[in-house]
Amino acid sequence: MRQLRLILGDQLNLNHSWFNAIESDVVYIMMEVKSEASRSPQHAQKILGTFAAMRFFSKTLTDQGHHVEYVDINASANHHSFCGNLEHFCYKLAIKEFIWQEPDSWYVDQELNGFLDRSELSGGSVPSEHFYEERGALAFFMEQKKSWKMENWYRHLRLKHDVLMSESKPVGGAWNFDKENRKNWRGEPTPRSLRRPKHDHTKLWGEIVESGITTFGNPTSEAFQWPLSREESLVMLKDFCSANIRFFGDYQDAMSVKHQTLFHSLLSFSLNLKMISPQEVINTVVQELVEDRENIASIEGFVRQVLGWREYIRGIYWAKMPDYLKSNHFLFGRELPSWFWTGDVGMNCLSTTIKQSLNTAYAHHIQRLMIVGNFSLLAGLNPHDVHHWYLGIYIDALEWVEAPNTIGMSQYADGGVLATKPYVSSSAYINRMSDYCKGCQYSRKEKHNAKSCPFDTLYWDFLSSQRRFFDKNPRMAMMLKNLDRKSDEEKSLIANHAKVLREGIEEL
Repeated sequence: MRQLRLILGDQLNLNHSWFNAIESDVVYIMMEVKSEASRSPQHAQKILGTFAAMRFFSKTLTDQGHHVEYVDINASANHHSFCGNLEHFCYKLAIKEFIWQEPDSWYVDQELNGFLDRSELSGGSVPSEHFYEERGALAFFMEQKKSWKMENWYRHLRLKHDVLMSESKPVGGAWNFDKENRKNWRGEPTPRSLRRPKHDHTKLWGEIVESGITTFGNPTSEAFQWPLSREESLVMLKDFCSANIRFFGDYQDAMSVKHQTLFHSLLSFSLNLKMISPQEVINTVVQELVEDRENIASIEGFVRQVLGWREYIRGIYWAKMPDYLKSNHFLFGRELPSWFWTGDVGMNCLSTTIKQSLNTAYAHHIQRLMIVGNFSLLAGLNPHDVHHWYLGIYIDALEWVEAPNTIGMSQYADGGVLATKPYVSSSAYINRMSDYCKGCQYSRKEKHNAKSCPFDTLYWDFLSSQRRFFDKNPRMAMMLKNLDRKSDEEKSLIANHAKVLREGIEEL
């Protein structure tokens, strides 16, 4: 029986048990298809990085002796869909059994199962051997709980997988050091630059342009500095641990025009394409405690992101799809302003973050959440449009991880399934955690006029206009008390200027 095994573009795991032996009756298939590359407009570096990493992975398998059929984007036999290509190669190679690793995309999962059901092939899916937990584990864990709090899941995983534990107690005496992870950065200490691999993507970029795939953002090789293999990813992990992990916790929420990435690991692209595993990343980071016992807050902060949040987000996605993508709790429908695609906006925080994203296909989690996401929610932008923008612009944004982060946490469009409150703020938070307010054409001192910071007016108007949703939410109580201290006259100024801002959003 000849067996065909599909490897998706985000399944580049050389340590998968599939590859433990060379099997003469097994053919692997990898494909670059327009159906996936065109779900939403994609950043040029996202297409480049994914295709380049896939090609590198295919070559590695071939060099090891595996039989790999690789369908590049402009191949004459490319049907530009998974099913079309699978049907072609199953016939061409006389395949009797079709096997695939569990996809992380709900849509691809449906597509592959549908293909097998319609065919006369035997087969089915196998685990991807990447995550700590199966994709339905969170839903099972939360079955008897009133709310789906990430902290409960995080502690469960810490105990189950013995991460940062000592005799069933958390190392350092606390489960969570989040309060120590909120320092601003004013230039010191100096972040050390991670070694970023250099690649010439001229030929591949030419192929992508020829294929007609719609892209945006900076495609030049000088701008692209992402790892494309397991080896390059491990170098970046090693550099992060030796250079920046000790400061990651303190400054993980900080933002600055002086440094785009600060102390972040930049490992999300490698993790999400499975070039490296969360287990080896966490084990490597935790090992740093042997050298620095005082650094528990930073180590725990990083572990919480990977073991806690990443596994939690994946569980939310598989528990709530496909209806989750339709969520629009506030019924917001305003179109994204055109400057989301250029960064040409007078608000320095938004301009800096969006231009950085267009140039590098990256912004860290607070830039995404509290700058772009915060503004999008306050301005009443359509959460589905915001979702597609995030999905396209960031190199690490696969739907399983991006959709819950955007629709749930950033836009609160799920009405509180994922987050216990909307993540909104006035300019006070942005000023406290960044240097973006310095030199901005808008002033934090002005109140609700053409010169004042739009974040402030939109923030108070959002609380006022959506108050009916928040009165019974204890986490919103302090915000609402501050709103109640404002006079009727100021509330009227806020409402009037908020309307002006939303109607003139293109001109900000």
